[in-house]
Amino acid sequence: MSESTTTDAAREAADAAGEDQDLGAAGSQLSTAPTDTVVPGSFGGVRGPGAKGSLTWTLREITGWARWFWRQLTSMRVALILLFMLSLGAIPGSLIPQTGADALKVESFKAAHKTLGPLYERLGLFHVYSSVWFSAIYTLLFVSLIGCIVPRTWQFVGQLRSRPPGAPRRLTRLPAYATWRTDAEPEAVRAAALRALGRRRFRAHVAGDAVAAEKGYVRELGNLLFHIALIVLLVAFAWGQLYKSDGDKLVIEGDGFANTPTQYDDIKSGSLFSSDDLVPFSFDLHRFTGTYERTGPNRGTPRTYEAALSYREGADGARKKTTVRVNHPLHIGDSKVYLVSHGYAPVVTVRDAKGKVVFHQAVPLLPSDANVTSQGAIKVLDGYTNAKGEREQLGFSAFFVPTFAGAGKGTMVSQFPALDNPVLALTAYHGSLGSDSGIPQNVYQLDTSHAKQFKTADGEIFKDRLAPGQTMKLPGGNGSITFEKDIKEWAGFQIVQEPGSVWALTGAVTAILGLAASLFISRRRVWVRAVRDAEGVTVVEMAGLGRSESAKLPQELGDLAARVHAEAPTRTGPPGQGTAAGGQNSHAPDDAGTSPGEQDAADPTVSATEGAEKQ
Repeated sequence: MSESTTTDAAREAADAAGEDQDLGAAGSQLSTAPTDTVVPGSFGGVRGPGAKGSLTWTLREITGWARWFWRQLTSMRVALILLFMLSLGAIPGSLIPQTGADALKVESFKAAHKTLGPLYERLGLFHVYSSVWFSAIYTLLFVSLIGCIVPRTWQFVGQLRSRPPGAPRRLTRLPAYATWRTDAEPEAVRAAALRALGRRRFRAHVAGDAVAAEKGYVRELGNLLFHIALIVLLVAFAWGQLYKSDGDKLVIEGDGFANTPTQYDDIKSGSLFSSDDLVPFSFDLHRFTGTYERTGPNRGTPRTYEAALSYREGADGARKKTTVRVNHPLHIGDSKVYLVSHGYAPVVTVRDAKGKVVFHQAVPLLPSDANVTSQGAIKVLDGYTNAKGEREQLGFSAFFVPTFAGAGKGTMVSQFPALDNPVLALTAYHGSLGSDSGIPQNVYQLDTSHAKQFKTADGEIFKDRLAPGQTMKLPGGNGSITFEKDIKEWAGFQIVQEPGSVWALTGAVTAILGLAASLFISRRRVWVRAVRDAEGVTVVEMAGLGRSESAKLPQELGDLAARVHAEAPTRTGPPGQGTAAGGQNSHAPDDAGTSPGEQDAADPTVSATEGAEKQ
């Protein structure tokens, strides 16, 4: 081999190496995703002599491993693993009773499962969301997302502030490629390219003998927004769980409610919630309206189900009127008032042996079926004296049907939810109802362990069915109870306060939009080079490079080539001065003639597309 041949081969090898390096620069920073780092053998390197060398080596080793663990923690792979672990950790919270939601169910579970109960207690499965292991996963995921997003955000900002990189030496190596020869000046071709790229919303500038352009930054922006939205969701979820409150209240027509803890029938709250966090408001229930289907297969199905309220925000707010319906709650600050249930509250009047009124009020009864068959208890705890002048407590086990089928037509089961034929069935007790024992009682149930039933003269249990306006007289002249014609209705409300709900919704919507942008928008770069060849003819080369292979890239390059070609058309001339066009791996024209694909030279769009398909 001659010396000149050896020199030429070395030059070609050097050019190829330079081209590879050049393409690496042109194809860099198409993404801000961090690069995985494998575990090296040692970060400390060579250990120096003496104690100083050992100390220096140890510090380098600790620092190196700390950086490596930080890179692993802030990688997307670890973030996805932690997110999956968080989802798995939430499963026990849905399947196993939780102390914060229902402490009685937890105690019942422990009593029924002597082996699993203590095990679950040690693992924190009865309070999953406040357990150490769930909090650790939650915190690590939070740190992982922040540690990943912050450097990627700064890198993305740097990319926005910088210009697209210059063109590589050999554009033919790129996935989408087109070329032709024209009589237009190189400067005119580059100006035409800038206009065409500007119309397609590319960021473009002239770099040397080529125009460099880039588009699709929204893809990376969507990726960053998606991960930022995940952080917002985590914060909103934690905020909502820690400061939430969820309570129930039964309100009879004419009564009201003030948003204080003592007014609730039942209330659950987050671990950091206090009564001062409750939104100050109050409301009165003026009327409940319920109408039902009278005929057809949907007979008894509610048609109208609404509560007319007047409410006041704060202690001095103006009173406003509103109507609360199912799935249409009342919004007051961070609180929502939902209408969740309905029933009847018969008005009864109880008199003692002397005829004195000792009880007169509406008594709410709880429905047990869709036709509002209801039951409950009437308790007279103070003021009653029997026929002997002794002070006692009276209790009535109440059973109410809004539509009674009639005597001899079955049991006390309602036939329809509306007040078509209301009947109240009562069984009376006297003595002690256990209200002085200090043990909390259910207001809808009677404690008859220390009470006696009234009996008839024949020794039968004394009970009766009353229509509105009728009175049941107790045996032995011990008083009476009257079922008044006024039957009120009650509505059950759920008052929910979730301070992070708006942020959670915003984060969820942003995450969806960001994910859509990162999936459907492609990041790509385009270069247009225009230079004169040895014959003085302008050779135009166009090439495109995307972050991932896409069928739209050759199509887009072809459209851009057509726009530039319209202002710098293909040169026509005798053989040897013809045109050249090609696709993937095609070469620019040389002095000897044209490259394969000359038949398509007048249509660079076809050349670009076919070149990509040949790849």
